[in-house]
Amino acid sequence: MTEHEFKGYALVLKSGADPTTGGIAIAGFTTAGMVGVIAASHIIRTLRLNQLGTVLNADFPAVALIQDEIPKHPVRVYQGNGIGVFTSEIKFQDKQDIMFASTVLEWYTKGGFDKLIIIDGVTSNDQQLEQGELYGVGSSKSARDDLKRAGIEPIQQGIVAGITGFLLGEGDRLGIDVTALLAEASPMYPDARAAAIAIEAVCDLTGLEIPLGDLLENAREIENSVRDVFENTATMLPAPEEKDDFIDPSFG
Repeated sequence: MTEHEFKGYALVLKSGADPTTGGIAIAGFTTAGMVGVIAASHIIRTLRLNQLGTVLNADFPAVALIQDEIPKHPVRVYQGNGIGVFTSEIKFQDKQDIMFASTVLEWYTKGGFDKLIIIDGVTSNDQQLEQGELYGVGSSKSARDDLKRAGIEPIQQGIVAGITGFLLGEGDRLGIDVTALLAEASPMYPDARAAAIAIEAVCDLTGLEIPLGDLLENAREIENSVRDVFENTATMLPAPEEKDDFIDPSFG
């Protein structure tokens, strides 16, 4: 495999933690509709994954997110039996995307994973969206074949920007099996229903069993909770440049 040229942020493991996980790597970030971070949080909680470590940098905001009375850094990695999850629960500036993507690649390599699945959101123009579409992009032929077998609509032409786009491009260049699941999400609020659609696709692609009952039953509560976290931390960060996370000229 060709070596990745960019060095990412520091991944600080807990004492005694073994970074070698193997199996499936899943990444979810704070992007459109908060789809990735909602999905990642649900997978971590449902599969009872253990926190492996934290991603740190002096330029990150000094903030702790409180979850079930426990303070946590906003960028963390988790592991279980044959599965690892990388999540960032606050939005960083666009200029940091390559560094974050490089950190994911280093985590992926050290973890000995077989494939990487990125869960992301794409903004829908329908402000009353109840259930959007799900699209997929695969960096390898096997990833694209898996998407077709799972009945996930492939993107034929277009642009995927940000962390997800960079990871897809590096997956193609380095020969890494990277799949992006892009769930159409509401532009108005965190979209737990879009996250559920993406998680269902993860199950179809991997054979993992991830119950969705709690996520769907508590969708409104989850959306409000994620919105509160985002609004409280947004004042601590420079405003990101406005841009679409995904642009497909065949749409609209």
